[in-house]
Parts: sequence; C-alpha cells; structure tokens
Amino acid sequence: MSEQELRKRLELLRTEHRDLDAAIAALTEAGSQDQLQIARLKKRKLKLKDQISLIEDNLLPDIIA
Repeated sequence: MSEQELRKRLELLRTEHRDLDAAIAALTEAGSQDQLQIARLKKRKLKLKDQISLIEDNLLPDIIA
C-alpha cells in the first residue's frame, strides 16, 4: 500500500477505535448487564489498536541512535 493509502486506513481505524470507546462507555454507564457484548467490543478495540500500531510503525521511519 502507498503512504497515502496507509494514512487513510489509519484515520479510518482511529475513527472506529473512538466509536468503540464511546459505545463501551455508553453501555457501561447505562448499567448494561450484557457483559459478553462489552467484552466483544473491548476485544475488537484491542485488535484495532494493534492494527493502528502496525500502520504507525510502517509510516514512521526507524531512528538510528
């Protein structure tokens, strides 16, 4: 993928990550008893964070110290 495509993908992943964070917070604040749904959302959020980290590592050059 080109750098432009990676940056676009990164922005989409960050948006989805924020949306999941808001959904988890809303369910928790509402006192939802559906712990399985919350756990699934948290797991998806962690996967997104891993994907975000991978793309950021690809975009940022290694620094030679």
